[in-house]
Amino acid sequence: MTLTTTRIGSDWPCQVKTPGSYDWERSAAKWLRELVPARYASYPALLRHPVLLARHAQIQVQNEVRVARTALQTARADLPRLGMPESVIEHTIKMYAAEVMQLQHIARSVRAVTQALVDQNGR
Repeated sequence: MTLTTTRIGSDWPCQVKTPGSYDWERSAAKWLRELVPARYASYPALLRHPVLLARHAQIQVQNEVRVARTALQTARADLPRLGMPESVIEHTIKMYAAEVMQLQHIARSVRAVTQALVDQNGR
């Protein structure tokens, strides 16, 4: 097995082994499956081709970022109409802001794993 030259940085998920190490692709696929809806985890094409799974995970996380941003941007206008008290609104805004940051980190991690998988398959 040829070792990759993929550099892992702070965005590399701790659940995924270092590229080129034993069983690293399996650890990457397992982590990626956790990011997509459960029904996708059993599709044969996604099981056989981790790069396809990574692509789908990228799309999934991008959409989750959009949803969280929309929820954050509309919370102050929408939540009072739903009868939410100010303390709940403030807590919810902080929650959505934290979620956007977490999802952005996950998106960077997915991109790093995707690139490593592409590099591995290109060898």
